[in-house]
Amino acid sequence: MMLLLLALMAAISTASADEQTYIVRMDKTKIPNTYSSLVSSTKPWHQAVLDSLIDVSSTEATPPELLYSYETALFGFAARLSSKQLESLKNMDGFMSAVPNKMLSLHTTRSPLFLGLTGMKGEKGPWSGSNLHSDVIIGVVDSGIWPEHVSFQDHGLSPVPERWKGVCENGTRFSPSNCNKKLIGARYFYGGYIAAGGKINDTEEYKSARDVSGHGTHTASTAGGDIVENANLFGLANGTATGMRYTARIAAYKVCWPGCTSVDILTAMVKAIEDGVDVLTLSLGSESEAVPYWQDYLVIASYLAFKSGIFVAFSAGNSGPDAYTVVNTAPWIMTVAASTMDRSFVAIIELGDGETFEGSSFYTGKALKGLPIVYGKTAGDLGAEYCLPGSIDPKLVKGKIVICEQGIVRRTEKGEAVKSAGGAGILILSPEGEDLASEVHVLPDIFLGAIASKAVIKYWNTTKAPTASIVFKGTMYGNQAPKVAAFSSRGPNLVGPDVIKPDITAPGVDILAAWPAETSPSRLKSDKRRVLFNIISGTSMSCPHVSGIAALIKSKHKDWSPAAIKSALMTTAYTLDNKGKPIADLAFYTSAAPFAIGSGHVDPIKATDPGLIYNITAEDYISYLCSLHYSDSQVSMFEEGYQCTPTERRMQPGDLNYPSFAVNFKQKARNVTFTYKRTVTNVGIPKSTYKVSVEVPKGVSVIVSPKVLSFTELNEELSYEVSFTGLSRNKTVAGSSFGSLVWVSGNYRVRSPIAVSWK
Repeated sequence: MMLLLLALMAAISTASADEQTYIVRMDKTKIPNTYSSLVSSTKPWHQAVLDSLIDVSSTEATPPELLYSYETALFGFAARLSSKQLESLKNMDGFMSAVPNKMLSLHTTRSPLFLGLTGMKGEKGPWSGSNLHSDVIIGVVDSGIWPEHVSFQDHGLSPVPERWKGVCENGTRFSPSNCNKKLIGARYFYGGYIAAGGKINDTEEYKSARDVSGHGTHTASTAGGDIVENANLFGLANGTATGMRYTARIAAYKVCWPGCTSVDILTAMVKAIEDGVDVLTLSLGSESEAVPYWQDYLVIASYLAFKSGIFVAFSAGNSGPDAYTVVNTAPWIMTVAASTMDRSFVAIIELGDGETFEGSSFYTGKALKGLPIVYGKTAGDLGAEYCLPGSIDPKLVKGKIVICEQGIVRRTEKGEAVKSAGGAGILILSPEGEDLASEVHVLPDIFLGAIASKAVIKYWNTTKAPTASIVFKGTMYGNQAPKVAAFSSRGPNLVGPDVIKPDITAPGVDILAAWPAETSPSRLKSDKRRVLFNIISGTSMSCPHVSGIAALIKSKHKDWSPAAIKSALMTTAYTLDNKGKPIADLAFYTSAAPFAIGSGHVDPIKATDPGLIYNITAEDYISYLCSLHYSDSQVSMFEEGYQCTPTERRMQPGDLNYPSFAVNFKQKARNVTFTYKRTVTNVGIPKSTYKVSVEVPKGVSVIVSPKVLSFTELNEELSYEVSFTGLSRNKTVAGSSFGSLVWVSGNYRVRSPIAVSWK
């Protein structure tokens, strides 16, 4: 059982500057013998370990402070230690590793219809008849949940599954009575955040699982929220809001306060494994990822969850469109990018010279007509070009439209600064890309893409008295979609280049979902409006879509492994938009490559019946880690005491039975061949024959053997090999070329993307 020990933190603010919180891993086979004389009924082993460090502390140092201990999925503890205490700990028998705590961030309904799920209630499909009463449990590791929201009502649900071991913890404005047959678990973790120097303002935050930021409530309802009619934001996006698996149970694990730490996230994930969730969704991560998998405890915890049969999805990050920005890239994690839907919130700006441009806005009031435009020095002091708080001069902006560049502070804060100075409206410029993910502002606003933004600046620079009018059109449907968002983080995979990341894309732009009753839609204190639903964007929003769809597949295929579900989602993803064109990349005005969308856009209908799956076991993943030339002690972070075999050491990372192919050549490689093996399992029609079709990437030749797979029964496994030979270096800017390998049988198309890179 994991012991949650949150000690009083009063001494932390006066602690020595070299003190830091660490996640410490110990070898449990050596602990009992080493500390048998110290352990008692009142002093468990981890406290005995820390007590033994007190002697090495100076009189000025704070004694070691235990935050959490782990005794099930992994063995160790989280504690605050000085550098001397850490060095002493490293010399102890049984010590394995100590990884510093780090701060992470959140990655911030038309979608069921866009995904083809609505209209299927009572019909044949994932939302039909016998599938509705589901005991699938989705664990949401985020900023908490607003339990009273109508999206979490439990009408018509059966009793809580008997296998469930979780609880609803007491806390500020939260008690077990807040849970029901929909919200069946709620826990909160803040020890790591406090130890990292964070503070929780009791007047602004709840020390409980109750959500104040809105992020966790939004993601939870997207994944598994109940059906709510007439959901909208100020009348925008009006329709039926529902989670991807609306009969799923939800367990909320609050780990994000003003910030999120790896210690608290790890502890929540371990607890979720113990509680018995089926799916874990985490819309959070670091801004960049460059550490090996064995040093990343969220990766380790995700592996332990996978080993326990839990499907784990993470957001890919919002640091696009630069290459190598994707995070949460371990192969057992489903890494989700963000893309648009066929719905937009249109505003039209007409410049004084008659030029018009389309932008986006959630404003629903009257148009702004013929108002002066101000920008930079004509709007205020240093920082006025970014509309920073305090930089706007009321004498210069009153009754005018203020141009604001993105950056430094949130866009909603820019709007607040303009409004407080008396500005009539705000025009926000995009430095790159054409995705128009808007935000709720406190005054009339319009957000423009890069092309329109450049035109506006050119007009302003060449016009003595620039003016503009803005008309707000509201909700529009029928856009060409999906298109990958410019902000969505991109591959290649910096940590494991032999696996394409992200894995898949899903709706993540302008997503309507549940919102806390006491949080403004702009998240500004000055904004006194309150809403039942809000519209926000990010890979944080796309991730729970995929998590909910995974729960849907799990409810239909209860015996499928997490890898089988992941394979089904990837191999059935599509790459053509609703107009029959390749999915576009809003950052580069080109077709989206696998480093932006992975296998393509999620298709929940086809994913429930993929034909073939690429299965992967925990043992396969350990062999993969060995092929990365990790040492035995490093691999032991995933499986204690594991020793890689000579065969595993000789394996290629590309031999992992992954549903995609990442092929990496050295820059001047010619006539070099890589041959990878894959094994597929028949889950479609018992007697079926699949023929291979290959879209060959530029610069290589591809040979598949055999070219035909003939199955005689369900669950039969057949293998094939693919050989990639480098002919010449690709001339594209990114140094990569792309293609696909598809197994075709009747209506089944089992597709794997191919990414070839020259390093």
